[in-house]
Amino acid sequence: MDINAPKVLGFVIQLAVLLFAVSFHESAHALAALRLGDTTARDLGRISLNPLRHIDPFGSVLLPILLYFTSGLIFGYAKPTPVDLRNTRNPRFADFVVSAAGPVSNFLLAMVAVVALFGLSRLRVGASAGESVIAPLWEVARTFLIVNLSLALFNLIPIPPLDGSGVLASVLGGGARRAFNSLAPFGFLILILLSSTGALGRLLGPVFRFFLDLVSRMLQ
Repeated sequence: MDINAPKVLGFVIQLAVLLFAVSFHESAHALAALRLGDTTARDLGRISLNPLRHIDPFGSVLLPILLYFTSGLIFGYAKPTPVDLRNTRNPRFADFVVSAAGPVSNFLLAMVAVVALFGLSRLRVGASAGESVIAPLWEVARTFLIVNLSLALFNLIPIPPLDGSGVLASVLGGGARRAFNSLAPFGFLILILLSSTGALGRLLGPVFRFFLDLVSRMLQ
């Protein structure tokens, strides 16, 4: 039991960070929609950091457990935030802003993590006595960075129901919107196929490593 304790603790930290990150992400969608005139998500209580408002039983709990204990990685998703663009003055602009709000919110949280890591890296210099306190804080901040960066990049992929499809459709116009709507029923199957073949990793891996290398150079 003691042998598995670090793995269980690592899972708890990552799951807690993931639930906060997806709650922040979905709240950002809801808040952006509200600012542009649509109260649908607000009326359903989706502007909240309470994970219970956003979690999907499979995507937010079972999937992260399966991924972590089979691959050591953790990932998941929340219930989509309901938005009615007909309630906005400019639906196309609203679609762009609301869709982009989620990934942007995760990029902002990733930046907060970078600031925290920068501060902790300075405290670690010559602070061996306090290493027992700094080390777990470092691990939480590092996890915070990785989870939020992963969510931001993943959600920018232009495949329904990911946010990237809404961003791209709002930029390209009605034809792209119709194309994405036709793909929507198969979106998760396409993502599973891309993931199982390794195409998703080849697509996101270089971008993810670029950001992590950039942060690493900043912390030196």
